[in-house]
Amino acid sequence: MSAIVSPGLAAYADVTASEASLRRFLHGLPGVDQVGAEARAAGLGTRSIKTTAKAYALDLAITMVDLTTLEGQDTPGKVRALANKALRPDPADPTCPSVAAVCVYGDMVGDVKAIVGDRVNVAAVATAFPSGRAALDIKLADTRDAVEAGADEIDMVIDRGAFLAGHYLRVFEEIVAVKEACRRSDGTHAHLKVILETGELQTYDNVRRASWLGMMAGGDFIKTSTGKVQPAATLPVTLVMLEAVRDFREATGVQIGVKPAGGIRTAKDAIKHLVMVNEVTGPDWLTPDWFRFGASTLLNDLLMQRTKLATGRYSGPDYFTLD
Repeated sequence: MSAIVSPGLAAYADVTASEASLRRFLHGLPGVDQVGAEARAAGLGTRSIKTTAKAYALDLAITMVDLTTLEGQDTPGKVRALANKALRPDPADPTCPSVAAVCVYGDMVGDVKAIVGDRVNVAAVATAFPSGRAALDIKLADTRDAVEAGADEIDMVIDRGAFLAGHYLRVFEEIVAVKEACRRSDGTHAHLKVILETGELQTYDNVRRASWLGMMAGGDFIKTSTGKVQPAATLPVTLVMLEAVRDFREATGVQIGVKPAGGIRTAKDAIKHLVMVNEVTGPDWLTPDWFRFGASTLLNDLLMQRTKLATGRYSGPDYFTLD
């Protein structure tokens, strides 16, 4: 069986042939103007939208949520309840759309899949989440177990220590190997989201380099964070990643998704991100196929704002189930 060769990997085969050529390419990417990026993100965050557009944006944001629980105290009962909520976020309103996915640890995939079937995606974190500190064979076994259990998507973490030490080829080859481990017996593969853990990457230039590394290695999505490190998803970091996927598509014709995760808690936060997606990458990315929110508490605020628009009054936080 031949290895999975992504279009992005094929396009940059020469670049990724050696550590030296990969380093030259990544350090040859345009530098990020920190002041400019933060100013543009702040400006986009002040945009207001009309009531009808807000209703559309709230529903769109709901469809983009990866409803997440990644705690040591997760139980089969808790994740099954979360799965039911993913299918029908507001049981009192059948017009409320389902979320994009439920994101759990790999050993919980079967419990979620039994509830959602093929109606909502099941995402599993893998590769020694959240630290990424394990031998490669363990990371690959972790990935294969989740895929065999029925995971539709794998959220892997890169080895930030290797990246920060400049061992770019090691990080690249690990992503390629995990992508191969996402292959199913029928030849299809679970979608791979590559978590950069941007809060540990120290600079926007590193975020850009890690974004390109993840895309060239075959990631279907690049994701900001595990949600376990602060800062997690910030508007400037998301801006840098959106610019990277835009530029990657211009260079290769290959479209890659973006998933900010961690710290996005309110409908206002979500709408700021949607405005940014529309402005930076354009409407092609304004679908759950290409943009996601990794969140646990965001959904309830989206539901409260949705109810407010429909009825003219807020429902209290206790009106919706706690996740």
